[in-house]
Amino acid sequence: MSLRINDTAPDFTANSTEGQISFHDWIGDSYAVLFSHPRDFTPVCTTEFGVVAQLVPEFEQRGTKVLGVSVDSAEDHGKWKADIEKVAGVPANFAIIDDTELTVAKAYDMLPADYYLPAEGRTPQHSATVRTVFIIGPDKKVRLTMTYPMSVGRNFAEIIRALDAVQKTDGVPLATPANWEPGQDVIVALALDDAAAEAKYGQLNKALPYLRFAKDPA
Repeated sequence: MSLRINDTAPDFTANSTEGQISFHDWIGDSYAVLFSHPRDFTPVCTTEFGVVAQLVPEFEQRGTKVLGVSVDSAEDHGKWKADIEKVAGVPANFAIIDDTELTVAKAYDMLPADYYLPAEGRTPQHSATVRTVFIIGPDKKVRLTMTYPMSVGRNFAEIIRALDAVQKTDGVPLATPANWEPGQDVIVALALDDAAAEAKYGQLNKALPYLRFAKDPA
């Protein structure tokens, strides 16, 4: 069964490039981005992990930990990191999980509906949709999911933007409109009437009775 928004993210213990990780303990009080890919030493994924390497400081500024998942071994990940650094121009300073047994891929329902996974000779096509992203909150609940096909490189600027929106609206009566960027106006939830909304967020821009904008609360 697919994971849904507000499901508890499955806990797991796995070997990684930074030693053994117990996922929930590893998250601690942070947010987490868990993202996966089919195989090491593949072209699209090398560019993606290179971008993540460049963005590690951006995630850290947001109190967010980043964890990669691959169906290859931690030893292979360590070797692959040299290629990632060559492409990115910076070290890949984040952990990558060894998921050779597909424990995490199956727990997070990352595999295609008709998957066939040979024990030997596995190719990226056999685990084609192990290309997913989960944003997970400090309470270990799934906040957002994205799944990509093998031929489409992920837009990590959008993942950062989505993380900003998740954090902006987490636990407060706000939402973000289409194409929202930090600093732009936000939408006030209908759980607050006009008086309560203005008392909390200041003057409203009422585009429609049910669509009320307020300045982005810093």
